[in-house]
Amino acid sequence: MSRRTARRLTTAVAAVTAAFALFASATPAGAAASAGSAQPAAAGALSTGTPVVFVHGYTGSASNWTTARSVFQSNGWSSSNLFAYEYNSYGNNITNAQGLASFVSNVKSRTGASKVAIVNHSMGGLVSQYYLKVLGGHANVSHLASIAGANHGTTAAGACLIYATCQQMYPGSAFITQISSGDETPGSTEYGTWYSPCDGVILPYTSTRLTGADNNYVACETHLGFLTSTSVLGDIADFVAS
Repeated sequence: MSRRTARRLTTAVAAVTAAFALFASATPAGAAASAGSAQPAAAGALSTGTPVVFVHGYTGSASNWTTARSVFQSNGWSSSNLFAYEYNSYGNNITNAQGLASFVSNVKSRTGASKVAIVNHSMGGLVSQYYLKVLGGHANVSHLASIAGANHGTTAAGACLIYATCQQMYPGSAFITQISSGDETPGSTEYGTWYSPCDGVILPYTSTRLTGADNNYVACETHLGFLTSTSVLGDIADFVAS
């Protein structure tokens, strides 16, 4: 049983218990809770107060997350709690991960949050994994959602090996070996991945999966299509909020 499944079962039991206790004053789903029931109900409620840091993929930018921002806002997030980290796609993913560490620290200081959630795409998976695993960033991250992440590399990187980032993204590289060895999902962070056989860029497409994560198979979605899939992004918003 994954940590996410166990957590959902625990939450479900708590919710049923609370429902019996508050039966007389139960509030319909989606309606505003009364002052008297607000505190007990909050124990099983979804949390949308966690800041979210989006990490783009190779040659990407903050603009990749336009749909994601909209989906997260429609699921209860304030725009002031949604951030996009940008890095040099042609540089070095170790440097990029160090930059992510500084970015997360700034987000925590700006929002007052103790942890953030990270949602990444493609090569952003490598940047995120290095931050969480090698730099100890898991202590600052409540949830890690990897969308078509190149977590174990992709042979498609063979087309751009003149760049250090692509060398690191190629299966079997020293970088991949470092972030894949031992525990792939360290700490108390909740890990989730979304991957599809129709990806076309992450080769093999199962490269996205992380041992110990809640790995979600998507029947058919393209690599860039993931970024505009409101159904997948909605599932990820639910994952981060839970």
